[in-house]
Amino acid sequence: MKLSIRLVLILLLPLTITAQDSTVMISQDMFDGKSDQLFMSAMKGWIFKQGSDTAWAKKNLDPAGWKKLKPTDLSATYADKTGRVEGWFRIKIKMDTAFGDKAFSIKGSTWAASDFYIDGKLVASQGNTGINGMPYHEHNPYGNLATAIDLKAGKEYTIAVHFVDYTPSLLSFQLKSQFTGLSSLIRITGPGYNKYFLLKGVKELVTFYIVWISVCAILSLLFWFLYLQNPFEKNLLVIALCSTLITLAEYCQFSSGTNTTMSFTGFAVYNFLFVVFVAAICVLITLLLARIFKGRLSRGLKIYLIVFSAGMIITYQLPDNIANPLTIGLLASIVVVGAYYIFTSWRKLKGAQWAIVAGTLSTLIWAIAYIFVVTLRVQNDSLNYMLATGYSLSFPLSLLVYVALRFKEAFTEVKMHAQQVIHLSEEKKQQALNQQKKLEDEVSRQTLELRNTLNDLKSTQAQLIQSEKMASLGELTAGIAHEIQNPLNFVNNFSDVNTELVDELRSELAVGNLQSVDEIANSIKDNEQKINHHGKRADAIVKGMLQHSRTSGGKKELTDINALTDEYIRLAYHGFRAKDPRDAAHKSFNAKVETGFDESIGNINIVPQDMGRALLNLINNAFYAVNEKAKQNIPGYEPAISVSTKKTGNTVYIKISDNGGGIPQKIADKIFQPFFTTKPTGQGTGLGLSLAYDIVKAHGGEINVNSKDGLGSEFIIAIPA
Repeated sequence: MKLSIRLVLILLLPLTITAQDSTVMISQDMFDGKSDQLFMSAMKGWIFKQGSDTAWAKKNLDPAGWKKLKPTDLSATYADKTGRVEGWFRIKIKMDTAFGDKAFSIKGSTWAASDFYIDGKLVASQGNTGINGMPYHEHNPYGNLATAIDLKAGKEYTIAVHFVDYTPSLLSFQLKSQFTGLSSLIRITGPGYNKYFLLKGVKELVTFYIVWISVCAILSLLFWFLYLQNPFEKNLLVIALCSTLITLAEYCQFSSGTNTTMSFTGFAVYNFLFVVFVAAICVLITLLLARIFKGRLSRGLKIYLIVFSAGMIITYQLPDNIANPLTIGLLASIVVVGAYYIFTSWRKLKGAQWAIVAGTLSTLIWAIAYIFVVTLRVQNDSLNYMLATGYSLSFPLSLLVYVALRFKEAFTEVKMHAQQVIHLSEEKKQQALNQQKKLEDEVSRQTLELRNTLNDLKSTQAQLIQSEKMASLGELTAGIAHEIQNPLNFVNNFSDVNTELVDELRSELAVGNLQSVDEIANSIKDNEQKINHHGKRADAIVKGMLQHSRTSGGKKELTDINALTDEYIRLAYHGFRAKDPRDAAHKSFNAKVETGFDESIGNINIVPQDMGRALLNLINNAFYAVNEKAKQNIPGYEPAISVSTKKTGNTVYIKISDNGGGIPQKIADKIFQPFFTTKPTGQGTGLGLSLAYDIVKAHGGEINVNSKDGLGSEFIIAIPA
């Protein structure tokens, strides 16, 4: 009945307000019976004029120059270049005598700064319009109570509103006050409003928001925990993101609608984030439906979701961004896409998929019911909040049911697979036993064959070893014979020559030719020196062979490898200079010697005599190489060798480098073979590098060589630390 009366009054209201200065009759039926308030901004009878003259608040004012304009029709087109809108609204009202002694209040709920006058007297201010000399300050429309005013039943009043507003810097197409609705610019309230506002409008709203946010937040934490434990379940990631965004969207809506200290910038940011989160939620729900029902994402769906997201961002810049046609169209399209996935998969739905279907349909039903109730302006906040709770929590709770059912299905699948595995394992076990028996028989047969083969191999191996020994002995004997044959040939030849010279000496003595005797004696002496030289040469070869074949009897002891190396460098250098075969016309041998010792090595366990012998051979070879290159008289060439030590991990490295002639690549792999030498006949036995190689191997190490023909060589000894 009340609804019918209200509709009649709304239809008749335009007929009662026809003149610019006509008076609007205010009756009890025009007030909201539940909240005891009357929204006046949409009423006819308002006149408007831009400006800031406070004289326009007077009761008896000539309305010439003013124009008819309702506060709800104000827009950004009235703003100046700075985005400021300032003006005055006036209306004449008369209170119905039926009000009796009822007390009234006045209130504005927009971001604009407003001053309210009744019959020229300032009765309330919200924000600061600048009339008191203070700078403009916007009004936060949330949390303020109505201000009491003195309105008597049966009397006529002139209400004037001084209004100052701005357009936001990024959204200059609408006023700040349009974000909360210009219908709230001015309202007259009865004595029941403040009580309703505190108990129903604030307390009940906050309670429901806390419930919504808490439930969604708990579900989000649960889904994230489940995803972290099961990272291969990609649907869990989408569900966790979706529930998190729902929580954030609820929080943004709650903060932008209840924060009494927030600036308009904060309000706009929260509203923008709300739109972004809503768009993301719609995208994620669509992706989830596509993955669950179709198992894949088509190219067309991806393009549509990109267009949808861009459209939702654009809608934020439109007036009434949630209720404008574009937003409604986009949300309707996402509903159609979701319905397509559900209905095209209807016959194939099973198990946990029904939870998603139930949640989607439930959310849609609750939302339609809420929109229907709000559209009919049913005055029951509790009902509105219950419906809002239905569409806010239906889908998140359905996700929880889906995850629970999905885990149950997964557990059932795992159980079935486990039973299949057990069955297969039993079959494989029996097969393995049968196979094992066959293998054991085969192994027994092959073992017998292997034993016979092994006996044959041992016999053959003994024969091969004996043959190898004889071959090695033959090679060694041939090498020894070849090396000793040269000095022995010289000894034999010069001995034969001396025999002949002795006979000649006797003949010359017989005839008394002393001059010839003297010459023959000198020749005999020279030959004896050569015999002595080649005898020592043969002796050196024999000693080298003995050293090479001898097993070292020295004992390992802790030795300072740096000191040992330095000692043998000096010993080799001075020994080489003493044996320098150059004649008096040449300067004695000189070479630059560089050392670099790693002091962190300390003492290592080696046989110092053997290691010294190896170092001496390598260093002597380096001096020999640079000396031979120096004989070539190459301009700018300076003989130099470098000896360094370094410890890396549990290995000590000794590097001996020279800038001599280097080792040709074709013989680099032969230099450690016994009796192999690149020196001229009579200057080397071919046993030095071989002996050094064996000594280092005996210490558990190795020798490597890097050489470039014509540029020099580098020998690297690596031994355990």
